[in-house]
Amino acid sequence: MLKGPRALSEAELLAILIRIGRKDKSAVEIARELLRLSKNDINELGKRSVRDLMKIKGIGLAKAVTIAASLELGRRRQSAASLKKPIIKDSRTAAAYLGPLLEDYTYEVFVVLYLNQGGRIKQEHIEILSQGGITSTVVDPRIVFKKALEVGAVSIIVCHNHPSGNLQPSLADKNLTTKLHEGAKFLDIKLLDHIIVGDKGYFSFADSGLLQSS
Repeated sequence: MLKGPRALSEAELLAILIRIGRKDKSAVEIARELLRLSKNDINELGKRSVRDLMKIKGIGLAKAVTIAASLELGRRRQSAASLKKPIIKDSRTAAAYLGPLLEDYTYEVFVVLYLNQGGRIKQEHIEILSQGGITSTVVDPRIVFKKALEVGAVSIIVCHNHPSGNLQPSLADKNLTTKLHEGAKFLDIKLLDHIIVGDKGYFSFADSGLLQSS
């Protein structure tokens, strides 16, 4: 109360959520166990499932759900910071918005940003359209363009994550981009970019000159 939450360590912040320890360990000590579960990386902790959290003695279902919900709020707050400037001007601003949405997934997910004439995100139509396994995801271009027409999008940016951290596009990524590029031209919708995000940055088809060649 006197110093504010910024004065607390990550273990102490987690201890507030845990509230009560166990006979042999305090809430702070249990919080340290939680952090060790994720190599003392709070971002890694955010990727853990409720079941993973419950592996720590003293963390039951209610506490695990509370911790998971709190980490999700933090993730949404980080993403919301980008919404203060929701006009997409380039790949950097697109990646800054999309990165926090996808960073904790351990499998590939595919997202589409539907934009108006001014490049402003129609954020109610930012959707995860599909999710796959660890190495790939299947995307139906018909769904992408159906939604684009429904919301009256002038342009779109598509994005998916590479949980492996390797940002280089696969052959499947290139083939999908070609399909989307051709479909967008037919419908008079601009495909502005296909972005791949990972924990070490992002890859832009547009910046790399691959969009024009699609």
